[in-house]
Amino acid sequence: MKYVLITPARNEQAFIRRTLDSVVTQTILPERWVIVDDGSIDSTAEIVESYTKRYPWIELIRRRQDPDRNFASKAHSVALAFMRATPFEFDVVGNLDADVSFQPGYMEFLMRKFSEDTELGVAGTPFTQDGGYDSSKDSFEGENYVAGPCQLFRRKCFQEIGGYVPNRAGGVDWIAVMTARMKGWKVRSFSEKRFYHHRTLGTAERSPLRALFSYGEKDYYLGGSPLWQMFRATYRMANKPYLFGGAALGLGYAWAALRRIKRPVSRELMRFHRREQMKKLRAIFRSVARLERVDNFTVATERQ
Repeated sequence: MKYVLITPARNEQAFIRRTLDSVVTQTILPERWVIVDDGSIDSTAEIVESYTKRYPWIELIRRRQDPDRNFASKAHSVALAFMRATPFEFDVVGNLDADVSFQPGYMEFLMRKFSEDTELGVAGTPFTQDGGYDSSKDSFEGENYVAGPCQLFRRKCFQEIGGYVPNRAGGVDWIAVMTARMKGWKVRSFSEKRFYHHRTLGTAERSPLRALFSYGEKDYYLGGSPLWQMFRATYRMANKPYLFGGAALGLGYAWAALRRIKRPVSRELMRFHRREQMKKLRAIFRSVARLERVDNFTVATERQ
């Protein structure tokens, strides 16, 4: 399986060398890696440029800083990079954030998964962060979801869902994955490996509590169920920052609901999303009623 990588980057000088070093040491290298500098005001572009001189399959594109920059910028950067990569022969396209790292055999492992299963549309792995966080244990997204910092799509799947659809409010990677599932593609996060996320998810240019509040808002406008949100906020209170983290998550959802923020997702996708959430919630309650340990990662997968 041949693959290309796409990385939108903005002010990532603190982490991007680790991402670059991870990719250039892979046992199977990409056909092309297009990195889009999205108006950085630090040395991100210069760091990437130094690697392009040593590795000709890395390409740097500089986008001018957008004064009205928003979450749609990521989708625009990905679309630009995908267009530049289109002339190359590849089966899989990967969206890679500029603040992740992984072991040398990571991409080979995922390419093998794609080659073994022709119905696999999106693949990835759980991730870890500072403080002992492991997404397979500390999140209920489960094994039929792939986190945004490192998502690999079968080319046909990516084109069928329209790539990353620009949305000023965010969630472009989530919408892509859920749309792929809704259209019948298999989505899998494989727990045999992990990537490391060097920045706490969602905290770029904002504090952890502000990030959680923003995630609560996003949960609303992406069509999340109020019942699921109550459960999620309550569960989050048991993790650092204790109480305040869950409160920020719940308040973000409530604030977005009060403001009646327009949802960028279709009714069809919202119904699909809520059905999935209720399926997880029922599975969790069944496990608790039977005094069984709740496995966050496999609690409500399609295989079960």
